[in-house]
Amino acid sequence: MSNEKTIKSALLSVFNKEGLEPIVKALDKQGVTLYSTGGTQKYINDLGVNVIPVEHITSYPSILGGRVKTLHPKVFGGILNRQDHDGDIAELDEFDIPQIDAVIVDLYPFEKTVASGASHQDIIEKIDIGGISLIRAAAKNYADVICVSSVNDYEEFLELITENNGAISEEDRMRFAAKAFNISSHYDTAIFNYFNKNNHELVLKISDTKGQVLRYGENPHQSGVFFGDFDAMFDKLHGKALSYNNLLDVDAAVNLMNEFKAEAPTFAILKHNNACGLAQRDTLLQAYKDAVAGDPISAFGGILISNKEIDKATAEEIHKLFCEVVIAPAFSNAALDILKGKKNRILLVLKEIDLPDKNIRTCLNGVLVQDKDAVTDRVEHLQNVTHLKPTTAQIEDLLFASKICKHTKSNTIVLAKNKQLCASGTGQTSRVDALNQAIHKAQAFNFDLDGAVMASDAFFPFPDCVEIANNAGIKAVIQPGGSIKDQLSIDYCNENNLAMVMTGTRHFKH
Repeated sequence: MSNEKTIKSALLSVFNKEGLEPIVKALDKQGVTLYSTGGTQKYINDLGVNVIPVEHITSYPSILGGRVKTLHPKVFGGILNRQDHDGDIAELDEFDIPQIDAVIVDLYPFEKTVASGASHQDIIEKIDIGGISLIRAAAKNYADVICVSSVNDYEEFLELITENNGAISEEDRMRFAAKAFNISSHYDTAIFNYFNKNNHELVLKISDTKGQVLRYGENPHQSGVFFGDFDAMFDKLHGKALSYNNLLDVDAAVNLMNEFKAEAPTFAILKHNNACGLAQRDTLLQAYKDAVAGDPISAFGGILISNKEIDKATAEEIHKLFCEVVIAPAFSNAALDILKGKKNRILLVLKEIDLPDKNIRTCLNGVLVQDKDAVTDRVEHLQNVTHLKPTTAQIEDLLFASKICKHTKSNTIVLAKNKQLCASGTGQTSRVDALNQAIHKAQAFNFDLDGAVMASDAFFPFPDCVEIANNAGIKAVIQPGGSIKDQLSIDYCNENNLAMVMTGTRHFKH
């Protein structure tokens, strides 16, 4: 499928002119006839290269403030004609339409304009009409035309025409056509999602052109790719490439720590998407030490995250632990010198960035989409349902435990005391099992649960959990409520001097 075509004429109409100069000069050197519009035409003229204005082909000026320049049969006829079709060639001659062998277009920056916070009218003006039409036409007719649809492809195109003196194989033309349709479909998806930001149309359109091949997926026999702009969210300062599982844990860590973003120094350690240690203290060093104390066994090989800059003292303690990733809003220079002592340890600076407001996952032969759980339980949400009311300190612990519970695999129970995670029961099929797991784990690490609090991600249909908790020394409970048998748990708490509050919000995490 070689079928080479030599470029004899080219139409150039680009927004971003960076990297265009060597292409223009190479085409000119090869005797290629150049056609262009507006700013691109001026740019080429300023290079001292001859260029024919599109208006000379169409006998029509650019109109409507530049909205209509290339939308003309003489332009699109030059692109879409079939060079092996006698009828098409005859019509080119009849209507004095020039053959166009290459189309080089770089679209108006629609996504960047939206991201910049520009006005609605400015955004509308950055919807490219002529450019996207040129791309689709040239890509459709790849059999005869090569379409260069992005500044990102300029360098590769320049290499092709330089190495082969303007001759392009059909394989390369088809490959560039695929790039072009990728550009056009992504562009249209971005425009649709902008217009549909209020979800008037119940449609899922996702387009992400930044794919990063991972070493493997969840297991070595699975391939894996990450689609997303990792660099927009993190500055990676050190360490090996992140794996599929690293990324899942980093995601869990960032979402969890987002609950404590503006609070006192807080440190969390995660393993398999769940917190195995978390503490909030007056200093970051103490928060780290108490987070590790929550489960020093699981902390090995974990993902570490802080809501404050990591200082030298904290870094010295972290350096004693084998960990995969350390995330923070900043690292002191002294801390970096220490933590870089392990060549594979990944160090990430978390930037200020909005997290997605939707959760998307595959399901059966389709996908599930839902709003992100954006509710964080607060004091104003709490309903006292027992005779005994929680103290101020207990309320702080209850809300602390609730935040962790929200980000822990269901069914879950979280036990906390003095703003320290004592233990959690994670991903159990029974809430009783989750509670027993949490109590056993806390006792294994010598936590005194007398005076601790308990958080549950869902209601208690029976009083068994509050009874088990009471026997373990737990004094206050937070749960969403909503069971038709809520009163059974309330009655038990009243009879045994436990304080219980309900939030009205369930936090399942499947």
